[in-house]
Amino acid sequence: MSDLTRDAERSRADKIALRDRLLTARRALTPSALASAAAAIQDQTLSLVRREQPTSVAAYVPMGREPGGPELVVSLSAHTRVLLPVLLPDNDLDWAAYPGTTSFGDANPLAAGRRGLLEPAGPRLGVGAVAQVGLVFVPALAVDRSGMRMGRGGGSYDRALSRLPSLGSPLVVALLHEGELVDYIPAEPHDRPVDAAITPGGGLTVFGN
Repeated sequence: MSDLTRDAERSRADKIALRDRLLTARRALTPSALASAAAAIQDQTLSLVRREQPTSVAAYVPMGREPGGPELVVSLSAHTRVLLPVLLPDNDLDWAAYPGTTSFGDANPLAAGRRGLLEPAGPRLGVGAVAQVGLVFVPALAVDRSGMRMGRGGGSYDRALSRLPSLGSPLVVALLHEGELVDYIPAEPHDRPVDAAITPGGGLTVFGN
């Protein structure tokens, strides 16, 4: 086995171990901690949208214990057009517009897609639509101080982010819980960095990529 192959396998193993630790920490969050974090994340994202005033943003519906809570999209859509991901059979991401500002509940305008992702039923805009927005909010399990992002391992967002014109255009922001902004994440060639991260207590952190 070459040194390069050995280093790649060690890096992959380190990522798996870190991912497991982060998921365990999320599972330990109490309902009150999740609600408090969601409210703070929603305030921070809205503050950024008001400051940047984009005509549209790409976002996602946080599921389970992801930061932001399901009402994140509703709050964003009151201020700008919101595109949501549609998971394709090959795990790439198409995009469709969120259809309204109705709070989630009986009138939820989204339907369950692949892997339980909540998706709009409207026209698909193509995988390249993410490059046409002013801000991109992405899920992450962690981000390090250089902006390297760790997702859940499917590679969907790495593929989507590879279509953006350049780093910083549009601004890509990961949403995190406390403790998920870390010193270092082992990176593989396909991994894509983000420009900034938002945590409930720390607000917006912009990286010097």
